[in-house]
Amino acid sequence: MEKVLFGAGCFWGVEESFRKLNGVNKTEVGYSGGITLNPTYEKVCEGNTNHAEVVLVEYDESIISFNDLINHFWKCHDPSTLNRQGPDIGTQYRSAIFYYSEIQKKVAEKSKDIYSKKNKIKIVTEISEAKEYYKAEEYHQKYILKTGLHCAI
Repeated sequence: MEKVLFGAGCFWGVEESFRKLNGVNKTEVGYSGGITLNPTYEKVCEGNTNHAEVVLVEYDESIISFNDLINHFWKCHDPSTLNRQGPDIGTQYRSAIFYYSEIQKKVAEKSKDIYSKKNKIKIVTEISEAKEYYKAEEYHQKYILKTGLHCAI
């Protein structure tokens, strides 16, 4: 199994979007990219942790390629808005790809350039090495699936 972390706004809808893809074996929501150890949802929402809401995507590359996941990522949110997705505002909602390998880094960077030129937009997506990842509280996991609510994604 391969894995990657995607930040694309509120993690509930992003998780549901990736969960449905053939070849994705596991999704989990959490926090990454910040400075606070063991952040909580409340602390992240205060805006002082610098963590993004992210989705950990574990996938079978023999079924779905990293490139296919990246293409889905670009389409499931607006990568041209800084620290914002729809009505959600704050650094925790930033567009981000946290990669686990140099190959993922190169594919993500190349894809970002191609998507930006094709759509004639400036992409503000952060592309960084995955470091600390903190699983979010259990009530956030599979939230859309559990509640039946819908997100803008």
